[in-house]
Amino acid sequence: MTAFTNFGPPDPDSPAPDLPDPGQSGKKSAADKAPVVAFRNVSIAFDGPPVLNDITFSVAPGETRILLGPAGVGKSVLLKLCNGLLRPDSGSIQLFGEEIAAMPEEKLFPLRTRIGMVFQEGALFDSLTVRDNVAYQLIQENVPDDEIDTRVREALSFVGLEETFSFFPASLSGGMRRRVAIARAFINHPDMLLYDSPTGGLDPVTSTTIIELIVKERDVHRTPSILVTHRLQDAFMLCTHEFATKYDCMIPFPNGETDPNTTFLMLEEGRLIFDGSLQDLLKSQNPFVREFLE
Repeated sequence: MTAFTNFGPPDPDSPAPDLPDPGQSGKKSAADKAPVVAFRNVSIAFDGPPVLNDITFSVAPGETRILLGPAGVGKSVLLKLCNGLLRPDSGSIQLFGEEIAAMPEEKLFPLRTRIGMVFQEGALFDSLTVRDNVAYQLIQENVPDDEIDTRVREALSFVGLEETFSFFPASLSGGMRRRVAIARAFINHPDMLLYDSPTGGLDPVTSTTIIELIVKERDVHRTPSILVTHRLQDAFMLCTHEFATKYDCMIPFPNGETDPNTTFLMLEEGRLIFDGSLQDLLKSQNPFVREFLE
């Protein structure tokens, strides 16, 4: 795998990669497809004012939703509602076409296994090797060891960490641990991905490495996702770059174009105040949005 910080063709005289035009050809918007997850008037509180209040949005197949907002506005709670780890006080949540707001745990579990989750700070098990961390769900499912080894190596190869197979997390850098967590989320080729502040606490260069992996997953496998972040640089990079398989690296879209299936949500005090494209976000006159962007 080439260096993650190489965001353009390695040779300036080499031909440019074949890039789809997000606005005119190739990539079609996911907006008109049946949603993978849909919230309708969802509210939840914990012994006080609502953490989330009357939230309505959806994620279509192939769509990446970037969830913005400062700390404490309910971003992580929203992710936990998506996979049924929390239940709403009111409203409807449909996951893969099934209503899960009041679904019994035994029926919800098979749906949850179709979701890959990248937790804040990675959340690796320090007592397990990288192999066993990445394979955790496969081990629980009693997958044969030979198959586990093959699939773990494939997942680690995707994130550029094949050599860490037998390492323990304590021997890895913060960025490497985060990449292992991403490999764990990818291991079962999930139908949806949830990223909870995947670059939180990382330096800008390492954060860019993580964003490149997320762009790679988005463009290679087209897995729908929700990504929580408060880092505008990361969010904008997701919109303005694509993964060029010819060069095995992330490169900018030409002519200021953006990915049409990467869009934004923004929360303020538990309410959804924005749902739209990067262009709409930059043009928004909402005072909270303007302050956040500045």
